[in-house]
Amino acid sequence: MPGLIHEKCEACRADAPQVSDEELKELIGQIPDWNIEVRDGIMQLEKTFSFPDFATAIAFTDKVAVLAEDAGHHPAILTEWGRVTVTWWSHKIRGLHRNDFIMAAKTDQIILGG
Repeated sequence: MPGLIHEKCEACRADAPQVSDEELKELIGQIPDWNIEVRDGIMQLEKTFSFPDFATAIAFTDKVAVLAEDAGHHPAILTEWGRVTVTWWSHKIRGLHRNDFIMAAKTDQIILGG
């Protein structure tokens, strides 16, 4: 994870390549608590974070929203009592780009207080 959190999310073009199988193996190893989900044929990164109450879950959601807005790259966020599920993928390319792994690592860093 140390490498990814220091990278910058770059604007993704519609013709940008999705990560290769080799890149996927290397990058997922840097964010081991994230799962790969496939929905409607689109590969996505997803993780559920647990919290002691709704207020703490909302505070985390707000921090993820600021992170996303600053990067210009926006996840799906489901906030519930005691948990938040964050899902990253690149909408323009209908799959995973390096940006998604960068943002997942930065999402983890919020929890670690960085």
